[in-house]
Amino acid sequence: MNQIPAIEKADAEALELAKRVLRIEAQAVAGLIDRLDAGFLKAIALILACRGRVVVSGVGKSGHIARKIAATLASTGTPAYFVHAAEAAHGDLGMITRDDVLIALSNSGESEELLTIVPLVKRQGGRLVAITGNPASSLAREADAHLDAGVAEEACPLNLAPTASTTAALAMGDALAVALLDARNFNAEDFARSHPGGTLGRRLLTHVRDIMRPVDDVPRVGEHATVAEAVLAISRGGMGMTAVVTEALAVVGIFTDGDLRRALEKVVDLRGTPVAQVMTRNPRSIGPDRLAAETAQMMEEHKISQILVVDNGALVGALNTHDLLRAKVI
Repeated sequence: MNQIPAIEKADAEALELAKRVLRIEAQAVAGLIDRLDAGFLKAIALILACRGRVVVSGVGKSGHIARKIAATLASTGTPAYFVHAAEAAHGDLGMITRDDVLIALSNSGESEELLTIVPLVKRQGGRLVAITGNPASSLAREADAHLDAGVAEEACPLNLAPTASTTAALAMGDALAVALLDARNFNAEDFARSHPGGTLGRRLLTHVRDIMRPVDDVPRVGEHATVAEAVLAISRGGMGMTAVVTEALAVVGIFTDGDLRRALEKVVDLRGTPVAQVMTRNPRSIGPDRLAAETAQMMEEHKISQILVVDNGALVGALNTHDLLRAKVI
């Protein structure tokens, strides 16, 4: 019986410790805001003027953060890669040229491996951006631009394990990447080109013409057809609708399953009633060169399941929700 309160107490302590960690790390990131200064702007200017690549380096936990920052920069329009400082001192320094900018991460600013390679990088003309927790450190003094990512304390109860400091450094790297993204006018299509294999790429690079059903596969009837003829076209087409067009394929309207249900409520003569009397006029349409993601947004906004694709006033295709699902756009 006495074990239950002990377990509950342990659970409460674990939750409180977790909350403390999040509070400390949140405060560490928030504390960076007031420390953004001319050094940050200098770093942006150096990187924008860089004719080579941005090389991001660090050791230990800072090395892991450096690798992530390099990946974020590369995916947002700033060519970058990671080099481990220890490996650089044993041959990989040849990967860094005079046209590059080195971003060096070290919370103490005294990492021996970084301080070993910094003079060699600068000697050949490379520029240095340092992200440290100590503006008075050796690395900060050597830097062309210094970003202060210092924290008051680590989230580790022993105040030893890099926790808040690595979170702050990562956030500073994200701030740098996003500021550069904006300065380069990097847009959604640019981002998609860096992510062609994932969901983002599909959403941002897939156009309507890539996934629409071509006009020959779109159910359609003439503007003088009867409701009965439109119903047959819906059944054959498998899209839950039929387009209503002129001989020149100009769109007059659309007749959907919903229009059919509403027509039946009026007890119309399906064989004798012109579809033009019960169809939806001026239906929603989209151009073939629009993004498929825009189509999904439009269909969701207007609560429709199908949409006609029109180019220069003529029907060229159509798609429905199932087509968007198959293309993994939604």
